[in-house]
Amino acid sequence: MAEKDYIRDLRAALSEYEQLGIAQQIDYQKFYLYSIITHSTAIEGSTVTEIENQLLFDEGIAAKGRTMVEQLMNLDLKSAYEQVIKMAPQHIPFSVDMLKGLSALVMKNTGSKYSTLMGDFDSSKGDLRKVNVTAGIGGRSYLNYQKVPSRLEAFCKNMNERYAEAVASNDMIEQYALSFDAHNLLVAIHPWVDGNGRMSRLIMNYVQFEFGLVPTKVLKEDRAEYIQSLVDSRDQDSLEPFREFMFRSHLRNITKEIEAYKQSMQADIDFTAPKNTDVVKDVVKDVVKEILQILSQNPMATAASIASRLNMSSRQIQRQMAKLQQQGRLVRHGGRKDGYWEVISDSLSNN
Repeated sequence: MAEKDYIRDLRAALSEYEQLGIAQQIDYQKFYLYSIITHSTAIEGSTVTEIENQLLFDEGIAAKGRTMVEQLMNLDLKSAYEQVIKMAPQHIPFSVDMLKGLSALVMKNTGSKYSTLMGDFDSSKGDLRKVNVTAGIGGRSYLNYQKVPSRLEAFCKNMNERYAEAVASNDMIEQYALSFDAHNLLVAIHPWVDGNGRMSRLIMNYVQFEFGLVPTKVLKEDRAEYIQSLVDSRDQDSLEPFREFMFRSHLRNITKEIEAYKQSMQADIDFTAPKNTDVVKDVVKDVVKEILQILSQNPMATAASIASRLNMSSRQIQRQMAKLQQQGRLVRHGGRKDGYWEVISDSLSNN
């Protein structure tokens, strides 16, 4: 079967993303994660911005005009993401206890204790719900709470089997599809009384972290389309509507990241050398020579490590490396985790 256009486009965009080394920028992964967290909580009603979260996470500065619940929601989700990032390299199998433990992190400071006819439970401890829930006022009911434990067990078994298949295939599209399906299926079960959306997006990203993929984020601006795709999947009893939305959304976001990165590359290095054209050219030439020499000795060096050695900013080094790639003097092989740089043999002699 021929691959769909948006899948082919996504493969190409992710390849360019890797070749440009976008994820190697200083603090890029941290701020990308902050963006994922901010948008995830915004979908649930948080009004805390990315900049406010940066101050909250890094400096402990609370945002003015934001409720305590909103800020705790973001702090809790950050803790949950930090946990799955630690877990990902270990490839911990899915289990009900594992999911409950992550839910406890997500709901640590905003969860509540409930007393029902079927017993007490505490959402801040990750307890499964003992009540029936619906999708909003007048919405369809989710799975009966009595069926949740067994359905969640089946979900974990299915995820573990499909994870092994995705490892064997080594195809990133299949791996992304698995992560999207994990999100979709977990939402359908709705195991908890609250926090299901944040948990489902967290689990989606966890699977992506396991495979070393560029993690997807659902933007708050796409909330209506995102929810509709979940509804369509449920109504049609098919995973495809949500998969397509997520693939197209990820393609859109990656393309924007690439465009923004390329625009940032347009400006030349702002050297502190005298404003003499010949002097600046000589400085640039020396920097390029240093970059090529470092990469010839250590092909796995990052822009950040080179910048540190040359006492420059990572952005300055990235600009020169991008130009060297365009000139065919530097080639990137592989991805973020296991990739390396190849200095074309005559590049050093061209300086």
